[in-house]
Amino acid sequence: MSVPLKVNLSGKVAVVTGGGGVLCSKMAKALAQCGASVAIANRKIESAAKVVRDIIDAGGKAMPVACNVLDRASLDAANAEIEKQFGPVDILINGAGGNHPRGTTSKEYLNPEDLLQTQSDLVTFYEMDPQDIKGVFDLNSLSTLFPTQAFTRSMVLRRRGVVINISSMSASRPLTKVAAYSGSKAAVSNLTQWMAVHLANTGIRVNAIAPGFFLADQNRHLLTNKDGSLTPRGETIIAHTPMGRFGKPRDLTGALLWLVSDEAAGFVTGVVLPVDGGFAAFGGV
Repeated sequence: MSVPLKVNLSGKVAVVTGGGGVLCSKMAKALAQCGASVAIANRKIESAAKVVRDIIDAGGKAMPVACNVLDRASLDAANAEIEKQFGPVDILINGAGGNHPRGTTSKEYLNPEDLLQTQSDLVTFYEMDPQDIKGVFDLNSLSTLFPTQAFTRSMVLRRRGVVINISSMSASRPLTKVAAYSGSKAAVSNLTQWMAVHLANTGIRVNAIAPGFFLADQNRHLLTNKDGSLTPRGETIIAHTPMGRFGKPRDLTGALLWLVSDEAAGFVTGVVLPVDGGFAAFGGV
């Protein structure tokens, strides 16, 4: 793959959690193409290994590492494995995250008659499952906190490093239906700013990218039909995105490479950068 801009990451070690996914795998490949040695950290090692093969086939350097981003022992073991093979981590991309259907309402708006429903598959605000809501918050907020604890300790001791979190436009403009996801991504944005301040004296920069709407495995069926046409929700999104399209992985890699470059963004920390085609700026009329 080609990168939208080239920064010099030679000699750097990068970790991408959730690196086996559609968007994060593109980020990992971009980092490798700029010279970084990239560890693909993923719960499913098979997905990580596939991305590693692609990077190596393209002339880059990469390794797969299995870990659970919600388990500190697993993350510490992954960090030790990466340090043994590549050296201490310089760049951390906290890409792992997601949603759960039971943390999502079936409808955008609640009607009083919904409370009398007998439809077993209708999820109102009151049927949202507490454990699944907690799971979504853990998957997005704790999967940002725990890896940062595990992978940045050596950065502090060397007084340099970069952390990039993945927030969402739903953090600042909550989307209908996905209550748990929107709330958990708001936590990611807040945590990004908190960590940026807390770590400022250590030489570590902490920023986040807030993607707008990108088609990935998790949301493709919600936004497009089998024939590729837009669902009603997909149509609403495009109608509220001034650039009139979904994002492409390349749109994220340009922002990523700028933020990880100390030469280009060395005075940038605590920023949540929208990459959304104008979604956040559009008032709807």
